[in-house]
Amino acid sequence: MIGLISATAAGAAARDRLAAAWPTRARVYDGPVADAVRRAFAECDRVVCFLATGAVVRLVAPLLSDKGTDPGVVCVDEAGRFAVSLVGGHAGGANELAREVGELLGAEPVVTTATDAVGVPGLDTLGLPVEGDLAGVSRAMLDGEPVVLERESPWPLPALPPNVGSPAAPGAAVVRVSDREREPVAREVVLRPPTLVVGVGASRGAPVEEVLALVRDTLREAGLSVSSVAELATVDAKSEEPGITGAAARLGVPVVTYTAEELAAVSVPNPSGAPLAAVGTPSVAEAAALIGGGELLVPKRKSVRDDGLPAMATCAVVRRPARGRLAVVGLGPGARDLLTPRATAELRRAAVLVGLDQYVDQIRDLLRPGTLILESGLGAEEERARTAVAEARRGQAVALIGSGDAGVYAMASPALAEASDDIDVVGVPGVTAALAAGAILGAPLGHDHVSISLSDLHTPWEVIERRVRAAAEADIVVTFYNPRSRGRDWQLPKALAILAEHREASTPVGVVRNASRPDESSRVTTLGSLDPGIVDMMTVVTVGNTATREIAGRMVTPRGYRWQKETE
Repeated sequence: MIGLISATAAGAAARDRLAAAWPTRARVYDGPVADAVRRAFAECDRVVCFLATGAVVRLVAPLLSDKGTDPGVVCVDEAGRFAVSLVGGHAGGANELAREVGELLGAEPVVTTATDAVGVPGLDTLGLPVEGDLAGVSRAMLDGEPVVLERESPWPLPALPPNVGSPAAPGAAVVRVSDREREPVAREVVLRPPTLVVGVGASRGAPVEEVLALVRDTLREAGLSVSSVAELATVDAKSEEPGITGAAARLGVPVVTYTAEELAAVSVPNPSGAPLAAVGTPSVAEAAALIGGGELLVPKRKSVRDDGLPAMATCAVVRRPARGRLAVVGLGPGARDLLTPRATAELRRAAVLVGLDQYVDQIRDLLRPGTLILESGLGAEEERARTAVAEARRGQAVALIGSGDAGVYAMASPALAEASDDIDVVGVPGVTAALAAGAILGAPLGHDHVSISLSDLHTPWEVIERRVRAAAEADIVVTFYNPRSRGRDWQLPKALAILAEHREASTPVGVVRNASRPDESSRVTTLGSLDPGIVDMMTVVTVGNTATREIAGRMVTPRGYRWQKETE
């Protein structure tokens, strides 16, 4: 929950804008400001104060306890010009909150955390539990000192500065990625990747404390960190068993369940007749831990009860294989403000970026220092897809970029055709050309519409023509991608001629070139008047249906055919 506090009418107006934008995330604290700050600080994860920074400093100073648990505090000035990350920039989420507040209010986010200021990822912002000398190692990273990177678990990380990964040297700072339990030494930070799956079986009514003690004791005796537990896994018949769900809640991890049939198909070293009779599978703990693959670190073991009664819980521990991550990112039509926040986050998360050289140039400033850039020219789409997948298979966090939406005539198709289930793939949608052009033209896509590429480099013209004819006969609005190039100058006239067999010459047609870019141009003409010579590969052509009209210079396709009926 985000607490919102203001002291003046202007602050209250801005406060209410945030409250309206975050109806389920924010809570307004009224009353005397000092009391409101104390209550919000105790009850909320983050706090936004519409007060002078000096006043907020004095109010929160007595409340500060520990940077790992204190809420993040953002301060917004009276005029709404700045959103200052004041306390808890990383651990408290204040840096990200300042950016979010700035976006909603039109304020400039002010972030003074050293790593953020120079684009270096904070070690406590990587989404992994972190232990050790965070301040000392971060300072070494920022000062350009040699920092050793020890990856006992090859978990995908974002780009780190070039000085991270230096050869081991006496006294050098160390970043260690490990799921093994060990106390960090001086000038060492340990990142805990979620590599451990704990399979759990439990009798009906097994106490939470018994299940929790079994899991913790098992991990400790195996020399494994409880911070690296990704999930508790069990049979679906136990999905609501209080001992299991309660232990998972205490550990802060989800419960993942499988059917008895799925678990029975898993080969395990220690099958048993008891679970077979109880839930229909010869193994719960080992099978649930192993079902996703990995190395069995701890075979099935039972809990030990102080009262001498039979054990009510079993567990087994598996280290799942680290998986590379491929994010296929759509950059939108070109304008920076049409690049989605999710796309920006993926670009900053990537250690490797793969893309067309001209697209890389668009977003180069968003990449973290140390990002490996693998760029190539036009016509190398399949090569880029293979490269991105290969890098992900090496355990890297990879971003493969394309213009518009990556899934529309772009890089998602060749990448996913190349990828198998040995890597994680994330699709990041973008504003595709048809949508960008449609917004410029008016509302040409208000009813059913279809996009058709006129490039016959990968699709035979006979197939393209059949699709154009089907759209024409179905009276569907058509957006043509790749409409005309120097070597392909007859396809667009042919496609327009097919549409003209079913639509009047007065049918509105929109032509948009370089949508959203500085040299954007657009015009609305008609099917009978369109000159194909003005069209090139940077152009999108949208042809209306029989209901589309030009109104005040804009193309409008109604959601129904009411207009058409009124003119019949």
